[in-house]
Amino acid sequence: MTRTEDDTWDLATSVGATATMVAAGRARATRDGLIDDPFAEPLVRAVGVDFMTRWAAGELSSAAVDEPGAPWGMQRMTDMLAARTRYIDAFFAEAGAQQDPAIRQVVILASGLDARAYRLPWAAGTTVFEIDQPQVIEFKNATIAALGAEPTAEVRAVPIDLRHDWPSALRRAGFDTGRPAAWAAEGLLGFLPPEAQDRLLDDITALSADGSRLVAEVFVNSGTSGDALNAASQKWRDNGLDIALGDLGFPGERNDAAAYLQRRGWRAVRTPLNRLLADNGLPLQRTDPGAPFAENYYCTAILPRAERAAR
Repeated sequence: MTRTEDDTWDLATSVGATATMVAAGRARATRDGLIDDPFAEPLVRAVGVDFMTRWAAGELSSAAVDEPGAPWGMQRMTDMLAARTRYIDAFFAEAGAQQDPAIRQVVILASGLDARAYRLPWAAGTTVFEIDQPQVIEFKNATIAALGAEPTAEVRAVPIDLRHDWPSALRRAGFDTGRPAAWAAEGLLGFLPPEAQDRLLDDITALSADGSRLVAEVFVNSGTSGDALNAASQKWRDNGLDIALGDLGFPGERNDAAAYLQRRGWRAVRTPLNRLLADNGLPLQRTDPGAPFAENYYCTAILPRAERAAR
């Protein structure tokens, strides 16, 4: 179904299902020994989408659900998520180790089924703010609580749709704009309309004190990638997963996120997807025309003091 700017979803439908799919990929990567996320599989099981539960549990093979030779599929997604998870985990570890200024505020945007607040060893005094729709926050918190898990940082839920006034909600939850923060926009920007991407980055900049850091996965437009995604997921539909990934984004040219951040005073560094895969010893993504995600990159950015003052 084509996206609209006022659409709704849950963790089993539309763009919301991608949060469950990502958790299923993390669960499978955990089974394969690539990462360690013990919360991913229980969260996927709780959502109850059979296809994703079976992938998370290792009950489906790539041969059963992925088109031979296709540029995308569940195994390619799992490999990408393993590399992405390692990359963002390392980003938070580095941010937490920073001392001048110390970063003890973390904001996870569209947190979905992310469980970093529970599985990463946060520095003492760290507060993790998780922003997502109220029903998503409530579901995850209840599921993790039922597992008896304890967070390794103070966790503050910010239950609000990012299309609404989330900066005000974040401040009400105790976020201090006078102190630096580490921000994560993982798997998010490509699911926003182009102007909403700009607005999100503007809001992050306005809320960020000197020394703040940001990590984001950046989606680069490819004219035929949506068709390739839908074709690659045909076997998923044959196995009961009714989702067309190529229909979940918004069309239109968008600003390059790293360049946009640079113009707003951030110092940004790009890591292409295939470099990230290669660094982790994982198969590279195809780069032929129309291959989904082939031009994607990961961006880390720091807001230095001197550049901040000059803006």
